[in-house]
Amino acid sequence: MKIIGRTDRADFPEIDLEGLHIKVDTGAYTSSIHCHHIKELEIDGVPHIEFELLDPSHPFYNDKVFRTKNFKQKKVKSSFGNSEQRYVVKTKIILFGKTYAIELSLSERSNMKFPILLGRRFLKKKFMVDTSVKDVSYNLKISK
Repeated sequence: MKIIGRTDRADFPEIDLEGLHIKVDTGAYTSSIHCHHIKELEIDGVPHIEFELLDPSHPFYNDKVFRTKNFKQKKVKSSFGNSEQRYVVKTKIILFGKTYAIELSLSERSNMKFPILLGRRFLKKKFMVDTSVKDVSYNLKISK
């Protein structure tokens, strides 16, 4: 198992984001990403969702609209204890030079410091969290 710190930076090749700041949150079960303008639509009778990642005030915002039919809805409990329905999409994340599949719930996180939370479901059996360190994966990447 790799040691991951309380924060790091990760690449998300399928959604064109590199070096994005992430927070490791063992209190959260589901991983999430900040997005806005989420809407459900139908194309040729097939449900799709459309969304933009991050928001214009974020330095990594790329103004791209993403559309997918590969999504699900899931009840997620927020940090405030409220349950809400969220869309969940599958994508890829690169940490420590390795590509992993990850499910991200689409969430409005503009008031949060980190646009991505990595929850227990993703961390389980892959990483051990050491809260005394940060940016372990990113520092390895830039030292090569």
